[in-house]
Amino acid sequence: MSDSVIIIPTYNEIENVERMTRKVMSLEKDFHILYVDDNSPDGTADQIKALQIEFPGRIFLESRTGKLGLGTAYIHGFKWSIKNQYDFIFEMDCDFSHNPDDLVRLYDACLKGADVSIGSRYCKGGKVSNWPLKRILMSYFASVYVRIILLIAIKDTTAGFKCYRRKVLETINLEAVTFKGYAFQICMKYAAIRHGFKITEVPITFVDRLYGVSKMSAGIFKEAFWGVWKMRKMKL
Repeated sequence: MSDSVIIIPTYNEIENVERMTRKVMSLEKDFHILYVDDNSPDGTADQIKALQIEFPGRIFLESRTGKLGLGTAYIHGFKWSIKNQYDFIFEMDCDFSHNPDDLVRLYDACLKGADVSIGSRYCKGGKVSNWPLKRILMSYFASVYVRIILLIAIKDTTAGFKCYRRKVLETINLEAVTFKGYAFQICMKYAAIRHGFKITEVPITFVDRLYGVSKMSAGIFKEAFWGVWKMRKMKL
């Protein structure tokens, strides 16, 4: 039984899911993967089921009825992971924008004392590759905005590559975290800080996806822009 599970939400990731699975399974550390699939019409779930046969006991699938949002997928995954008593619970994208080789670095950061470790683009040593300058600036200054409103010191507030100790997710009021996009990522970090947990940023190189389609939208951006004001009053 591994002490670590990686939650990977999927929607139309048929071009990435097998490559991602094989890469994680090839790592020296034993990681399990929980895919939370939102009824992908491209056959992603069927591909995952085939991989479960090849890697018994290491790949898990939770299928949902439709496209319900990134945040709700992670909340679903958190509850599943807590129920199954994993000590270290990861968030990671399926599109290789997060390098699976960095999983061990996030794990080690928690072993060394962090309650939450963040794969950070904007701390010292962090980088972004293959993004246009406009998108880099938008992302960077979005984090600046969040830091000002919430009075937190995290450099990469919208990062979605993370490792939590189980006690963090058991402590946060997950039912209160109803955001679906970037606001969800911000809110989880803010909640951890409010509960006094130690957060460490680990520098990574973020690479834009090569296959599939980004799920970014104007609605997601708007939710994050106004959501930070709501977070200050939420019972997290």
